[in-house]
Amino acid sequence: MTEKQRNASARPKTRHSSGVTHVNEPHHDNFTVVGNHLAQHSELSLVAIGLALHIQSLPEGAPIGIKALAAKFPEGEIRIAAALRELEEHGYLARPRERLQSGQVTTRTISYNRPRAAMAAGAPAGPKSVAPAGPKSVAPGGLKPAAAPKPAAVPRAPAPSGKATELLADLRAHDSRLLLTERDVIRLAPAVSEWLERGVPPTAVLRTLTTGLPQDPIKHPAALLQHRLTTQLPPHLPAVPPRPAPTSRPSPLQTCDGCDRAFRAPHPGRCRDCRVSSVAVA
Repeated sequence: MTEKQRNASARPKTRHSSGVTHVNEPHHDNFTVVGNHLAQHSELSLVAIGLALHIQSLPEGAPIGIKALAAKFPEGEIRIAAALRELEEHGYLARPRERLQSGQVTTRTISYNRPRAAMAAGAPAGPKSVAPAGPKSVAPGGLKPAAAPKPAAVPRAPAPSGKATELLADLRAHDSRLLLTERDVIRLAPAVSEWLERGVPPTAVLRTLTTGLPQDPIKHPAALLQHRLTTQLPPHLPAVPPRPAPTSRPSPLQTCDGCDRAFRAPHPGRCRDCRVSSVAVA
């Protein structure tokens, strides 16, 4: 008798009956190495983690401004700006502003594949910058050249408005389900500031965030507020048209010394017809 052959199972072997099963294949080109300290970060949002992965995969000098990123992904400028701030707070990104010799101010973006706190502790990791450094110069005789003067420091943009943070922190007084952590308040404050800068009164912002809430328990109040602040953002107020220049007042009425007709002139005298007649007679 011929021995029966059993077909191998098509499913990957796993020791777990539930949860994720990895099917890993090696990458030999076109890949980016990302540490688990970023991929499994417990304090960063998923938008920030994904944005950090995208930035680390870009070549040197690639533009990563807020508008450039918003043009590539479905997230709006507010969510992308908030994610960039998260990466700055946790040491994965630095955006120092420098003044060039021409006087123009530029933002230099530096991406760290490990957070700067770990680098300060002694872990070797090099920054990935979108602006390449200039060529090094060597002084004659092998001596080190004098250090170039540092560019003048440019003050960074001010922190989010205090009214925005106060408004978010006070939401729990209107509905206890809208209790936010301090981190959530800092993350949502720029979005509220955007509403206030567009001329929306704080009472109107508060009404937008607290009315029409679901009856069920709110498990993620920060996500709910972020959705409302993003999807219901009003447009900018239209520019106020300039006031028209005041028109010059007409000259007062005068009585002609020659024909007693009324005419307009800044000073008394003869009307135009009488002046023409006198010239013709002469």
